[in-house]
Amino acid sequence: MFRTERYRTPLAISLGAVSGALLRYYLTLGAAYWLGHGFPIGTCLVNLTGAFGLGFFTTWICEQASLSSEIQLGVTVGFFGSYTTFSSYELDAETLLIHRHSLTALLFWLGTALLGVLCLEAGSAFAKKLR
Repeated sequence: MFRTERYRTPLAISLGAVSGALLRYYLTLGAAYWLGHGFPIGTCLVNLTGAFGLGFFTTWICEQASLSSEIQLGVTVGFFGSYTTFSSYELDAETLLIHRHSLTALLFWLGTALLGVLCLEAGSAFAKKLR
């Protein structure tokens, strides 16, 4: 039944998505527990590590290893697609604005976006150094 790409690809993406979503959930909870609720550090942490991980994976793993397309899609689309939290990022920024924390909202919104690009580039650069 799972011998054709028709079934393997959606299954691989689904398995990656479940693991990415669960890791995001527990990291966000843990960050709030350990670091407090004043700044959405959990969302920021997840987005930055996700950007780094995706940059690293697509540069090093996909180029160096001969992985099946199902595994590549399971990790990139499934895992990282559900692990990173753009919608949560926007909701956290709006929540800060609603509570009149304009400077914190601006710092979070711009900081995450700028650092996210830097983390993606850092992950890619790190992978290239491993070659």
